[in-house]
Amino acid sequence: MGTDRPGPVPALLILVCLLVSPAVAAPGDMTVTSAAVDPAVLMPGDAGTVTVAVQNTGPSTVPLGGARLYEDGVVPASEPYLSVGDIGAGLNRTFTFAVRADAPNGTYYPRFSLDLRENGTLSHPVPVRVDGTPLKASVAQRPDAFAAGREAAITILVGNPRPNAASGVQVIPQGTNFTVTPSSGFLGGLEPDGSGTVLFNLTPTAETNVTFQVVWRNGINTHTADLVLPVAFSDDKRQADPVITNVEVAAEGGIYRATGDVMNAGLEPARSVLITPGAPATPTDPFRVYVVGTLDPDDISTFEVTFRADADVTEVPLVVEYRDDDGNLYTAARPISLENRTGEETPAAGVPVPAVVVGVLVIAAALAVLWYVRRRRR
Repeated sequence: MGTDRPGPVPALLILVCLLVSPAVAAPGDMTVTSAAVDPAVLMPGDAGTVTVAVQNTGPSTVPLGGARLYEDGVVPASEPYLSVGDIGAGLNRTFTFAVRADAPNGTYYPRFSLDLRENGTLSHPVPVRVDGTPLKASVAQRPDAFAAGREAAITILVGNPRPNAASGVQVIPQGTNFTVTPSSGFLGGLEPDGSGTVLFNLTPTAETNVTFQVVWRNGINTHTADLVLPVAFSDDKRQADPVITNVEVAAEGGIYRATGDVMNAGLEPARSVLITPGAPATPTDPFRVYVVGTLDPDDISTFEVTFRADADVTEVPLVVEYRDDDGNLYTAARPISLENRTGEETPAAGVPVPAVVVGVLVIAAALAVLWYVRRRRR
């Protein structure tokens, strides 16, 4: 009885098996084509995303296991990919991980890892930059002085010293004892090293601190920076300054008449200028109040006022009222003396001056006649 031995495998059968069996891809066929961080630069504590794209550059399908991101400077905030499946020849696959910046300023390299099953592991470091530099705000323009109820123009300059763009930038004034328009200013996006300005019209009612809060977004994260502007009241070096000069006072029929010049020595117009005698004087007709109107810088105008005052009064003030361009009222007073007044004076005995002169002449004539008669008798 003969022994059965296997015969040679036909070559055709071997060829069919090779065609049916799947090809095994090499590890080098899977390549990371891109890695991106959004926002491009995180601030400490920011939330963002890391996105990694891979491609199968080989001629056959590659079976994949899981994918994950290993911590370094940023903490993964989402679950890893537990099962990815297969990726065909020439196809791409994108993996996105939510992260949180949990480190100080610096550049970190969290590692992306993709399980290729029997072909090993694809590993790729992703550079992530963390920079806590905030936007900067400064006062680009403000008045020399603030005054209660007076509107002041204030320009706020916002700059972006960060290495990446900021979006949704706005400036919001905060505080009490003032009104402001507009209530906020919107700048929008600011590129790195870019800047923008916002103009506010601020009217304080009392001394206060105004906080200009700069609000912006870095990706989905909102950040703020504060600029504090102290508002203290003081004299404005540019404001109108009415000055009274060349005053002359004359007594006429029981009243006083004061005339002179008023000049604006300031750098801004004085509007609705009025001049009136102040207490203890009593304004009287015909010029209780003298209306000058508007005095531009270096302008001059004459004035005339009339008033009554008691006999023991030696000095009275002339009061100047005026308004600025915003309608705020200001007053100033200049004292004038009544001791060197000119014009009619009332004699001590109450006798009119012409009668006194006539009496003196009559007496002189009588004495002359008497002297002449006595001389003839001798």
